[in-house]
Amino acid sequence: TGRSSVRLRYSPPKKILRKRDFLILTMFTVYIIYSSTIDQYYIGHTINLEDRLYRHNNSGSKSTKKAKDWVLKYAEHFESRSEATFREQEIKKKKSRKYIESLIDAKC
Repeated sequence: TGRSSVRLRYSPPKKILRKRDFLILTMFTVYIIYSSTIDQYYIGHTINLEDRLYRHNNSGSKSTKKAKDWVLKYAEHFESRSEATFREQEIKKKKSRKYIESLIDAKC
């Protein structure tokens, strides 16, 4: 007596995402890609690097439609879009192929 005949089904606890977990899931990436066909680098930022690279190679960008052999050479990850945008502009302001290649070489 005192026990119910209704049996509750076990449900595992749902994973609760904390703010820091969410940030890990939504990283912004600053990337440098290279085309050997036109011997040029392109710098950008995105939240989905794989999709963005696909679009660069399939005429999804006005700036990179001249070539279809873009290869990822460098990537940096940031927790916010503003940090990624700032870093992208910082690299672009250098206007230096030597600087870009030094970043790529330092990664290896």
